[in-house]
Amino acid sequence: MNEWIDELSDLTAAGDRAVLVTVAGIRGSAPREVGAKMIVTQDATLGTIGGGQLEYQCTRLACDMLGAVETPSLRKFPLGSSMGQCCGGVVDILFEPIATQLPSWLQNLRALHGQRQPAVIVTDLRGETSKHIVTAEDVFGSSESAASEIVAMAREGLEAGRTAHRIDDWFFEGIFGTDLNIAVFGAGHVGSAVVRSLSTLDCNLRWVDSRRNIFRGTPSNVRAIESAEPALEVAAMPPRSCYLVMTHSHAIDFDVCDRILRRGDFTYCGLIGSISKRRRFEKRYLAQGMQEHDLERLVCPIGVDGISGKKPAEIAVAAAAEVLQAWEVATRETRSVYPENVHPLMRSR
Repeated sequence: MNEWIDELSDLTAAGDRAVLVTVAGIRGSAPREVGAKMIVTQDATLGTIGGGQLEYQCTRLACDMLGAVETPSLRKFPLGSSMGQCCGGVVDILFEPIATQLPSWLQNLRALHGQRQPAVIVTDLRGETSKHIVTAEDVFGSSESAASEIVAMAREGLEAGRTAHRIDDWFFEGIFGTDLNIAVFGAGHVGSAVVRSLSTLDCNLRWVDSRRNIFRGTPSNVRAIESAEPALEVAAMPPRSCYLVMTHSHAIDFDVCDRILRRGDFTYCGLIGSISKRRRFEKRYLAQGMQEHDLERLVCPIGVDGISGKKPAEIAVAAAAEVLQAWEVATRETRSVYPENVHPLMRSR
């Protein structure tokens, strides 16, 4: 997730000193992926690079750097017995002290991310040049220090949808908006619990209900929609979306699922309810001309096997896990079609 962009922007804009800590390379096994970040301030840490002794030592080093000259520092950490971690790999950690107010590169990145425009952060690990933000059309930063071959490599990674990777002394971090789009229909006890669970994921979430004033505070990646006809909101979702239908009305549930199933380009369609509810819906759908193979894609009851609890939080965990399973299966299938792993945002252009 890219919430660190807003968090670091808010801190530095307020004049707080911070150190941005990033996993810049991995050899062997490691607790987090390349590009994982945490922010260290005088009073707190935000995010995680994997916990344990690695994170503890990096936090201590970052605290010592607070207020230091704004030059990146790359350090190597073997994850063996001397570290007290048994991963066995080697991790390169990039430390970036930010002692002044909002840096221009961060200001540019925040604006681009807010516009959902893909970009690449380019960092010179030697500290000889400033950071650059590269998009398909522009370069933000000092043009004199942005060599054409570096910009070309950044744009190549942008087109290929690469996230974080290193080439020699240059570190490239692709910043893309997530293509996991989820719609939750229903803002009752279960719907609210489901949204709380899903909102912690890297996703775009639409939350729909027909009742007035039903929503009580929503996370930043959640768009709450009051609609007299919730089923019409299905048309607003992009292809490959995931849907969870759990409204206060069986009639609304039926209409929403009808539009999802007839549309057909979804990754997951889950309907809360029992086997008997599913059979009643299937009978009516068949009578209206829907095909058996379309109904096979409807998931009802929802939730991964092995979780039988009926409390809203328990249903939410089981349902969120099932959505993630469906998304990962669909993502693997997409990668098999696009072996070059081109990012969906790029493929749509």
